[in-house]
Amino acid sequence: MTARVILLGATGYTGRLTAHSMVRAGLSPVLAGRSASRLAELVDELAVVGSEGSAPTWQVADVADPASVQALVQDPSDVLVTTVGPFTSLGDPAISAAIHAGAAYVDSTGEPPFIERVFTEYHARAVTSGARLLTAFGYDYVPGNLAGALAIASARASGSTPIRLEIGYFVQGAFAMSSGTRASSAGVMFAPSFGFRHGRVEPERAAKSTTSFTIDGRFLDALSVGGSEHFTLPRLDPSLIDVGVYLGWAGSRTKAAARVAAVVNGISSIPGARSILTGIARRATSGPTGKGPDEQQREGGRSIAVARAFDESGTLVAETRVDGPTPYELTADLLTWAASRLSTQMPAATGALGPADAFGLDSLIEGCRGIGLTEVT
Repeated sequence: MTARVILLGATGYTGRLTAHSMVRAGLSPVLAGRSASRLAELVDELAVVGSEGSAPTWQVADVADPASVQALVQDPSDVLVTTVGPFTSLGDPAISAAIHAGAAYVDSTGEPPFIERVFTEYHARAVTSGARLLTAFGYDYVPGNLAGALAIASARASGSTPIRLEIGYFVQGAFAMSSGTRASSAGVMFAPSFGFRHGRVEPERAAKSTTSFTIDGRFLDALSVGGSEHFTLPRLDPSLIDVGVYLGWAGSRTKAAARVAAVVNGISSIPGARSILTGIARRATSGPTGKGPDEQQREGGRSIAVARAFDESGTLVAETRVDGPTPYELTADLLTWAASRLSTQMPAATGALGPADAFGLDSLIEGCRGIGLTEVT
């Protein structure tokens, strides 16, 4: 079967990059967003990018009008890709539309509260309807899922039993955030997070801990964050009882950021303080939407994810690194690859899926290699 691919948020920053990626890959997506004029302009812009017969179409839809989003998804064979964030506040209409239709769903979120909802609240609903949900299918958190799965496989191949995984995310070269990334970060800055400890997902504040990874001979610090790996990697190896995901964007300021996070977390536990702080953060990061680093600003950047596996004695038994394009290009290409695969071959499993258990590790390795996300040996 060949399904329709719908891209919601197509005129936003990540959405436009994804629309270009999809058309270059030969897909003919239905581009969806709030503005008819901006959608029509994007379709004209993409007419010179794709091959003959791959021109996209467009349809107006707005998450403020959930019925318009539900109208996008017409059949279980449809694939809905969404880049509309912050997902914690704006994500429900798209994922609910996909679940209602029993269709496939892919998003670009990196927000821990939304990821947790996908694997808990939305998962059960999707299993009932037959929907397939692939959340956080971009720079966060596909590279860590790939590196973690490779580390598990390497540990097992050496005869070791991996008990604990540590996964670190880094960006090499200049990196500037889009308006959407800033808005999403503000939305989750004071929100509860989680970790995978003692064989289960447990509540845990963001930036609760720090650790260091060796990248090209340098020790780089990183802060703990909630990721999809906490839910997905233990599925690949039930021996795992501890999974930590860490973000290394703060560089030399990582430990200071962790101390600030501890103080802020204490303040936000006061009744009513969390909503006030979140509102302040969102206003501070507000501004024109759809903006982000241009091609020149993105040039030369690299995405890096490292996974370390430890056995019961605490001995390091495997370490894997994957490198790929700069985060925004990588996200666009990963969303495109997932949409392309889902449009021709749906996973047998339903509910909330991880990259490896949705497509299989071999297919994931091959697909990531095709877009430049590869293991570094």
